[in-house]
Amino acid sequence: MSEAATRTLQAPDRLASSAGPASAGQVSPPLTPPHKGEGDFAAAMPRKTVDEWGLAETRPDPPPPCGEGLGVGVNPYAVTLPTRAKLPPAFLVWLVIALALAWWLHSSSMPAEILTYWEDITYLAVQHIELVAWSGGLAILVGVPVGIVLSRPALRKVSEAALQIFNLGTTIPTLAILALSMSVLGIGTVPAIFGLWAATLLPIVRNTYTGLRAVPAHLVEAAHGMGMTPAQVLWRVELPNALFVIFGGIRTALAICVGSAPLVFLIGAGGLGELIFTGIALDELPMMLAGAIPTALIAVITDFVVGRLQFHLVPRGINPLR
Repeated sequence: MSEAATRTLQAPDRLASSAGPASAGQVSPPLTPPHKGEGDFAAAMPRKTVDEWGLAETRPDPPPPCGEGLGVGVNPYAVTLPTRAKLPPAFLVWLVIALALAWWLHSSSMPAEILTYWEDITYLAVQHIELVAWSGGLAILVGVPVGIVLSRPALRKVSEAALQIFNLGTTIPTLAILALSMSVLGIGTVPAIFGLWAATLLPIVRNTYTGLRAVPAHLVEAAHGMGMTPAQVLWRVELPNALFVIFGGIRTALAICVGSAPLVFLIGAGGLGELIFTGIALDELPMMLAGAIPTALIAVITDFVVGRLQFHLVPRGINPLR
């Protein structure tokens, strides 16, 4: 055998001897390179030793939250799906009313018969609005100051007893109040305004008193601590915080006033009650509706106007509607 062939046959023996001695059954691990990125991920995941309970353990840190660097809890892969717009319930109610009114106007001859009283409607509606304006305005001018006075600390012991006097205007039926005022003041506009004023006074007084009493005590104490006088505390702290409740009483009072105003026709004060009661007496449905429908419209418009004033005049931090 030549010398070259002898070196070829001895090469495996030299390779086996260079690998070192191996025990029986032991398999050498394959010489495979690590996957791409495996070393980087291991380097990015430091290992900490936790020995708080006497048990030494090693655990990896959790992976960083998704979207780290864009904000806490921000997911850059989140997709905002468009939501279907929902119609407000009030819009649906008005839509149903409008459709019913349109169907009634199209299928009935009643609207044409009602419009035959158009001149009476316009004239008596002006009278109706004047009666409501006078009686409601006087009730506001009297009720709010009385509620403020009754809410003062010096009169709080007798305030509930005093409120029972104003409660008579609501306890006694409105028609009886008009009859009593007619027996004292005669027939006409003056007893009508007095009767409506007495019937609408309680909600304003009660809500003004309740709203001022409900002002948080710490606000009043803070105002006194700042050196404010009692008048300044009333105008700058108590009234702004009670304004929403006061407006609620005014809205209730004006609704009562508009609904009770048709009764003043019975004591000779005019108004839309003339069409209502005359239509009932003559069994004329178009005439009765000619007075009832405008009365309802005046009540709705009045409440809407006062509600808008309440929305815009009451400060944003106190008004729950804003």
